[in-house]
Amino acid sequence: MAIALELPHDLLTTQQGVVTTSQALALFGQPRLRSELDGRRWRSPARGVVVTHNGPLTEQQRTWVALLASARGSVVGGITALRQDGFTGFATRVEVPRVVQPMGARRPSFGDVQVHWSIALDQRDVHPVREPARTRPARSAVDEASWSRDPRRARAIVLAAVQQRLVEPRAVREAVGRRGACRHRGLILESGLDAGGGIQSLPELDFDDLRTGAGIPAPSRQTPVKGADGRFHLDVEWRELGTACEIHGMPHLEVEQWDSDLLRANEITIAGPRLLLFSSYAVRHQQQVVVSQLVRMLRRGGWSG
Repeated sequence: MAIALELPHDLLTTQQGVVTTSQALALFGQPRLRSELDGRRWRSPARGVVVTHNGPLTEQQRTWVALLASARGSVVGGITALRQDGFTGFATRVEVPRVVQPMGARRPSFGDVQVHWSIALDQRDVHPVREPARTRPARSAVDEASWSRDPRRARAIVLAAVQQRLVEPRAVREAVGRRGACRHRGLILESGLDAGGGIQSLPELDFDDLRTGAGIPAPSRQTPVKGADGRFHLDVEWRELGTACEIHGMPHLEVEQWDSDLLRANEITIAGPRLLLFSSYAVRHQQQVVVSQLVRMLRRGGWSG
């Protein structure tokens, strides 16, 4: 006989029709469970997990299967957890669900999952009530960034999480501190600082160090420009050479803001100097390209250095 009162009535809805075998037994009883599985109306995609239909799994159902197939105490992590909290972007393909298991736990039988292990799974990094159980957004962003092989993707994940107001920059630093050594650790911290806005001049200072090392003459700074939508200031300008640069500490991932920035850049070029745009990432990590482009633009304006 089913013992439905032992489980929440909305369990099937919450878990998108994916339950553990013990939950299915409590909800439906063994005869019903065996009948549905034998009749292939339901299926078991992993040991100890039952899906109460026989159709394709949705992305959310795949996440639940991955989590329920994992060891006790496991949580959804990385970009999978971020998406549960409203994160958007970076959807270039169907993603394998990310799950973080307690250190020492055995790998789940379910193959469609990216598994990681951690000793830091207390309430500072795991949300106590949200379903499916998952890491908090700051930890999720730090984890996904550290799991990424591409440093530019790692940086973009952190910046996007802050820009979408899922994460405070301070929380990024705290999550990195608790996590300890990891891939891209310095870049993740740097990206959190850039996103914070409190050190807005840091990319410009890095750019100035790069300029000085390349023997490029000193520019004017924060020169006012009158555009169609009002007055704004250029980060650096060589007026006599018809060249200006803007250094962006935080890339604009939102389409509306990006469109606005492109139109603003066009207005600058129409009204005055030729404009080069550099991200702080390029200034710090692609210095040869930045110097090459800047030198070529200044020479076009008549610089003989």
